[in-house]
Amino acid sequence: MDLPPKWRFKLERLKRQWRENRDAQKANYDTSLRMCPSCRALVARNESVCPDCGAKLKSPRARAGTGAEGRFLGVLPMPSSGTSLLGGVCIVLYILSWFMTERMGGAPAGGGMFGLFSYGDINTMVLVRLGAKYGPLMFAGQWWRLVTAIFLHAGLLHIGMNMWVLFDLGPEVESLFCTTKYVVIFLVTGIFGYIVSLWWMPGGISIGASGALMGLIGALIAASYRHGQLGKEYRSMLWRWVLYIAILGLFFSFDNAAHLGGLISGLALGYLVPEGEPDSGTSENLWNTLAILSVIIIAGSFALMALHFNLPFG
Repeated sequence: MDLPPKWRFKLERLKRQWRENRDAQKANYDTSLRMCPSCRALVARNESVCPDCGAKLKSPRARAGTGAEGRFLGVLPMPSSGTSLLGGVCIVLYILSWFMTERMGGAPAGGGMFGLFSYGDINTMVLVRLGAKYGPLMFAGQWWRLVTAIFLHAGLLHIGMNMWVLFDLGPEVESLFCTTKYVVIFLVTGIFGYIVSLWWMPGGISIGASGALMGLIGALIAASYRHGQLGKEYRSMLWRWVLYIAILGLFFSFDNAAHLGGLISGLALGYLVPEGEPDSGTSENLWNTLAILSVIIIAGSFALMALHFNLPFG
């Protein structure tokens, strides 16, 4: 959503203060030593093998999306690895859906069922073929649509607005939690958003990453409770953003149920998931496994979509 200039300026100022405070806190812990994930002994940061237990050590990983080097011209957040992956899938799917729509002779003129977001850009039947959330087909067994719908968009305005939010907030969440946790949070909140949407509108068609994006906002809100007064100010601005989106959702064809589901699940994960890189070998293996599983689920869902692509509806 495009915020009023005054709100946008305040949000950018708070985000800048948040990043500076977070980076300062990380600098306090960035010493010449680090902890071995196997025996938890302190070793030199440049060591490749722990001198105490002999375990091989990975090179220290830099946080994604932090500092001026992670921002275009020092202002615009650059997509970090997880953000690039998720945004790339959305963009590729949009290009494919646009190409299919053009081959069908274009989308019907007018606002269509997606209202403000449509502009007649993508044909609705193309979106259903590619995996939109559609209750009758999902209750018939096509549950993979809970995943594929996250990455589909109805038009240029729709994907443009969602990618703006993803490239703006994605690096913030990825830097705060780490790439593996970020990918899991995005997928889980997106799926939960469509579960709520399916319960609220079992016969409706819905697409878009906005439920997962609301999940990222929810995760930031929950994490802000661990950052004192600065977190309070940042949280206040994020809640205003949520309220702004909710008010607009009353007048336009937003999937408010998916937004609510994403926000609630994001709040829960932001509270439960610890910030930063995993602090032990076991924790690192767990989050690596969950992130790989998330990628497999995404790829598998689109593989199932391809297998069902030419089957008749119903």
